[in-house]
Amino acid sequence: MRTACIGLLTLLLASCSQEPANPEVAAWEEQASRITIHRDDFGVPHVYGKTDADAVFGMLYAQCEDDFNRVERNYIWAIGRLAEIEGEEALYSDLRARMFMTREEAIAAYENSPPWLRDLCDAFADGVNYYLHTHPEVTPKLLTRFEPWMPMYFSEGSIGGDIERVRTDRIRAWYEEGAEFPEAAFLESGEQEAAGQEVREREPESEPQGSNGIALSGELTDSGHAMLLINPHTSFYFRGEVHMVSEEGLNAYGAVTWGQFFIYQGFNEKTGWMHTSTYTDVLDEFREVVTRVGDSLYYQYGEELRPVEQREVALAYRSGDSLARRTFLVYRTHHGPLTHVAEGRPVATAMMWDPVNALQQSFIRTKQDGYQGFRKMMDIRTNSSNNTVYADADGNIAYFHGNFIPRRDPRFNYREPVDGSDPATDWQGLHTVDENILIRNPANGWIQNCNSTPFTAALEYSPKREDYPGYMSRDEENYRGIHAIQLLRGRKGYTLDSLISLAYDPYLPAFEDLIPGLVAAYEEHASDYPDLAGPIGTLRQWDYRTSEASVAMTLGHFYGDLYSWKARRPAHISEGDWQDMSGMEFVKYLGADSPPAERLEVFREVIEKLEGDFGTWELPWGTVNRYQRINGDVRQPFNDSLPSIPIGFASGRWGALAAYGARYHNDTKKIYGTRGNSFVAVVEFGEKVRAKSILAGGQSGDPASPHFDDQAGMYRRAEFKEVPYYPEDVIERAAETYHPGQRGD
Repeated sequence: MRTACIGLLTLLLASCSQEPANPEVAAWEEQASRITIHRDDFGVPHVYGKTDADAVFGMLYAQCEDDFNRVERNYIWAIGRLAEIEGEEALYSDLRARMFMTREEAIAAYENSPPWLRDLCDAFADGVNYYLHTHPEVTPKLLTRFEPWMPMYFSEGSIGGDIERVRTDRIRAWYEEGAEFPEAAFLESGEQEAAGQEVREREPESEPQGSNGIALSGELTDSGHAMLLINPHTSFYFRGEVHMVSEEGLNAYGAVTWGQFFIYQGFNEKTGWMHTSTYTDVLDEFREVVTRVGDSLYYQYGEELRPVEQREVALAYRSGDSLARRTFLVYRTHHGPLTHVAEGRPVATAMMWDPVNALQQSFIRTKQDGYQGFRKMMDIRTNSSNNTVYADADGNIAYFHGNFIPRRDPRFNYREPVDGSDPATDWQGLHTVDENILIRNPANGWIQNCNSTPFTAALEYSPKREDYPGYMSRDEENYRGIHAIQLLRGRKGYTLDSLISLAYDPYLPAFEDLIPGLVAAYEEHASDYPDLAGPIGTLRQWDYRTSEASVAMTLGHFYGDLYSWKARRPAHISEGDWQDMSGMEFVKYLGADSPPAERLEVFREVIEKLEGDFGTWELPWGTVNRYQRINGDVRQPFNDSLPSIPIGFASGRWGALAAYGARYHNDTKKIYGTRGNSFVAVVEFGEKVRAKSILAGGQSGDPASPHFDDQAGMYRRAEFKEVPYYPEDVIERAAETYHPGQRGD
């Protein structure tokens, strides 16, 4: 009996000494048990859950496995805490974020969301936090816990989006000295001030930001089914590839920006969507008349004075090994936060900021099963920074130019700051989707948008510019749009493989405008430039197609790049001309109207540079145009002495559909790709959906992972992988299958 009592006492003491179970961890583990992740042979996660929230939990967990660094950094940036890790230079990025949303506002938005959206936000936070719990070896740079209100900082879908159009240099210029207000008198009724035009330095040439989307009707395809090209041009590794499935009707595949909980560009069994950056005017600036009355600030609005909202924003920033702090007093009118000064008056910046509806729209989009539902989803009107190219299993193809378009008084020029004291300049609600520029099932059977004018998106079946207000689109063509139209016109019988071939066509139309003028200048002045005979001869024979082996491509690229940079503010072009000159017009000017001697001097400088760096000008393009992925850093430390591979693709500014933009300031002689084709997919709809895809590099950001660069060679060759979409295909291709928290068990 005594022995039994001692044993019982021992058990009681042991149970009392154990840590009580953490109910939060227990809840995470219970949810994780309902989620299965299949990693295919390229490391792409196929996440299966019972509910949509389960799929979100598993998808975020998988994203963190692949690249927690980028997930964390995107939220550090979005919530306005980047300076805490990057120092004072990031302070005004943080201030910009806090101007448009406070932590308290984000929490309130989350708490006032529909229950289903709160469930998804909870799952987002739980998935990341469970990853951190199960990976104690991971040390976050700043965020040791993620909160369900954090996704509210996304303006719509894309990280960055509209808020990046608000220039931090102008915020710094005004707020650095405490945002002093210029003297302002109350304007008499009817008084008007001339809108000043801010002269900006034209920045050096860089890779255009944008994307390509192409939709084909079944009349043009070999199978009789609609097809879609999904071709975003982003920073490399900006988005991972993910498949999300639930028993609540979710089955979406595509590209996900690190940290988002929905497929941003992709497809389900019935519909596909591709976003391209829009030229629709979605952000406006209002010059305010602010006056001080006693200790208070007021701004004029018609015949009344309204109080300027003021609040303090306290920011921390890294300074050496410690944190320093600064407090800013920021201001707001009903138009938006005051961000800078123009023509002696403070300017309020207005943009779409409706995070609850934006997040709903982004997730609802992924579950639509036909055009009717997709069109209804567009009525939410919060996809502000994008156009949408669409195709579905019923054979529909469509194009939506923008989605959030404020209704404005056409008497005013909203491309410049307008007079905020005049009520007539205010936004008057939003245009309906039917009032926006829209194309559906054009008779030619194809739609393209390459960030080009919507008025050529379906050639002669495109909308007419005279039917729409000027602010709905900057009616500007580019070389990618020209190239796409040339390829699409009069063709049919497409397969997935021939659509890939179209998307990688090597012709570069910009050089047809640029190079003949250089050759003509040489022929006129050949005796003065005998050293250029060889390289000019190479260009004279060029067919304007890029390849790894092309020496002419090397010459053409470096000539176009250097001349574009040198001529950005030439004395023989007035400042006014620059304001009106499009990118295509500028290239045509350099090719046909610039001084011939100037062309030859620039070209001679290119030859001298190549010979100085490489010992010869006869360089195949792939020798200097390289792909290199060294580590998981957001900014790669490129190094000529480390392994890299040749790439035959070219910059989108020359009209390359398969855009490959490089970074030049690396302390290297070779140039290395950083943006352009990243995630690319082609999709064919029908009784069953079929797709192929490719990533730049690979799915994982970990150099130790076999999926860090396993797609690099395929990327170079434009060799797409088949997408496993249906369960039987996913299981057959699965290299790993596990529940979150149990990988490798």
